Amino acid sequence: MEEKVLSIKKWAEEDRPREKLLLKGKATLSEAELIGILLGSGTTSMSAVDLAKQLLIKVDYNLNLLAKLTVKDLMKFKGIGEAKAITIVSALELGRRRKETEIVKNPKITTARSAYDLMRGELMDLQYEEFWVLLLKRNNEVIKKAKISSGGISGTVVDPKIIFKYALDEMASSIILVHNHPSGNPRPSHYDRQLTKKLRDAGQFLDISVMDHIIFCDHDYYSFADDSAL
Repeated sequence: MEEKVLSIKKWAEEDRPREKLLLKGKATLSEAELIGILLGSGTTSMSAVDLAKQLLIKVDYNLNLLAKLTVKDLMKFKGIGEAKAITIVSALELGRRRKETEIVKNPKITTARSAYDLMRGELMDLQYEEFWVLLLKRNNEVIKKAKISSGGISGTVVDPKIIFKYALDEMASSIILVHNHPSGNPRPSHYDRQLTKKLRDAGQFLDISVMDHIIFCDHDYYSFADDSAL
């Protein structure tokens, strides 16, 4: 008589692959558990994880050998139909492509000029003002560029809460403020100076340094840091 196994749904929550991933992180899952998530379900006598274990046994727990199996090869296993086989093949193909993808390092900001050059693609030739922030790691590597606001020819509204929400969400150690002057005059306005001070003070409270504020023009720029105006 065929023995029935305990359904994954009846396992303790922390032992279910999906819940385990959410609670403890992906690194805590075994290869069988990860494949079990892809399978989604097993058979009447075997859970998805047990089915994954049988699959791994056949390839000596070698994922490279598993990746060589075709959809038809996988469908030879009881409990693996076409849809499940396609899911496994697709997941392993994604993994293969990821290994082939060159890891591109984010640029580091070493000078005001490097920040200015990094923003050329976003701000060059604009006829209206935009305000951006560069979010940096502790080593000044750029985490991401984030547009905060866009406005008219003479200004744009900047909400400090939005700037620091981006910084906190990305765990940034420091930020560089950047906005453009469509007029071509890089000199900071009274409002620019007030805003810079306000954001610098807020950053000190949150332990997020405002490293610089760059005013971008197509052929020139102004750096608060270079001018010792921070």
